[in-house]
Amino acid sequence: MTFRTLLTITGPNQGEGDLKLAASLCEQIDAHLSVLVLELAAPPSGGEYAVVLSPAWLEERQADLKRLKKRISEVVAFVSQADVSADLSDDYPDTAWADEIIGRRARYADLAILGPDLLASHTLKDKVIEGVLFSSGRPLLLVPEGSRPTLKPKRVLVAWDARLESSRALRESLDLLIGAEEVHIAIIDPVEDEYHHGAEPGADAAAFLARHGVKVTVDRLPSSNHSVADVLRRHAVDTAADLMVMG
Repeated sequence: MTFRTLLTITGPNQGEGDLKLAASLCEQIDAHLSVLVLELAAPPSGGEYAVVLSPAWLEERQADLKRLKKRISEVVAFVSQADVSADLSDDYPDTAWADEIIGRRARYADLAILGPDLLASHTLKDKVIEGVLFSSGRPLLLVPEGSRPTLKPKRVLVAWDARLESSRALRESLDLLIGAEEVHIAIIDPVEDEYHHGAEPGADAAAFLARHGVKVTVDRLPSSNHSVADVLRRHAVDTAADLMVMG
């Protein structure tokens, strides 16, 4: 699919790094930037009646809202200077409901971006991953520290296990794969039967992509007692992949 709206999530303790990253990706593909500013609210320690009984909790809530307001002002200032079209929304959900709030917002984007700043924010990071993947049905781009993200990759590695999730990831990334110079389908310890990969593992996925004009190669890899993550990481280096697609 074509990405027309990119979503990034930010909180009060973050800088401009992830915002700049998302804006640069929007510029790269002429997409709209959607920003969700969140502050996670801790529930009252004694249940709903503690709202009346705990002045400390009320003070904490006021401090949270003050930080949220400050962060919103910072994001508004950034967006006003950005060279992309953008919109901003904010929320102050209880931590337990944050993933649902994030997922609901992500339903109106084509792709959510999780950058290095957010990856370092453990609670919010977990809520973003859960919300996007399980409450929105939208793809999520993880951008670790030190990487060079692009939505116009030349070399792509597809982690394929023939399940529904892999099929969906393949379909969601189709435009990126069509534009790539080289696509590798990586299959680790494939099972050759009708319930898994078929008689020729990877052949059906490769044929599907080839019909769309994707320049694709199937790589069947043994795990050799290594974890799937380690095998994929090593193969991504070996193929000089700019992007890994998995589901």
